[in-house]
Amino acid sequence: MIQTVGHRGAAALEPENTLRGFRKAIELGVDYVEFDIHRCKSGELVVIHDETVDRTTNGKGFVADLTLQQLKVLDAGKGEQIPTLQEAIDTCKGKVKMQIELKDPGLEKDVIDALTKNGIPEAIIISFFHEFVKIAKEQAAGKKIKIKTGVILAGNPINVVEMAKLANADYVTGNHFYMDEKMAKRVKEAGLGLTAWTCNTEHDIRKVIAFGADMIASDKPDLLVKVLGER
Repeated sequence: MIQTVGHRGAAALEPENTLRGFRKAIELGVDYVEFDIHRCKSGELVVIHDETVDRTTNGKGFVADLTLQQLKVLDAGKGEQIPTLQEAIDTCKGKVKMQIELKDPGLEKDVIDALTKNGIPEAIIISFFHEFVKIAKEQAAGKKIKIKTGVILAGNPINVVEMAKLANADYVTGNHFYMDEKMAKRVKEAGLGLTAWTCNTEHDIRKVIAFGADMIASDKPDLLVKVLGER
């Protein structure tokens, strides 16, 4: 069964990486809500994709240079605030699983500890920085949480399986644009899961279904749920 992922919540429908967006994705029936984590100046983990607030809020500056108090006065769209990791967990807990992308080094322990403290039974940790997911898996060892991990790829490297195995990852999380049948076959034959991002058209969704994707992420979870429901 293919798992559905609301990318940054429901980024095409509501402000990305906001509680409003997460609630929309949950309402639409996704299996996972995906969101991004940075650390702000005062030490808290916050949910935002970019290293700056410029694109997604009415503010300016680097997340790492702004305190949580400074971040919380910014408008992230439709009056939404930049959430903390704890607020994201509170919104998702018991309703939907979480797929968390680590953007900065040194977040692994704090993310695993937060999930464990909140009694989250399982989650997926992903990153373009493959060492981060390797550390996350190590940090989760022996704790009361099942952590799976995914290495994110922008392209289609020849050594995709080796890269994933070096990171002790469970998933290859690839840009659908670069995916092809050969890549998918290599991943699946190695016993790894295949996640496709970010599929925002029916054509792209059906393409990665044909490749055997185990998970599909979309900014349009309404479309994703609809297409999969028609199969």
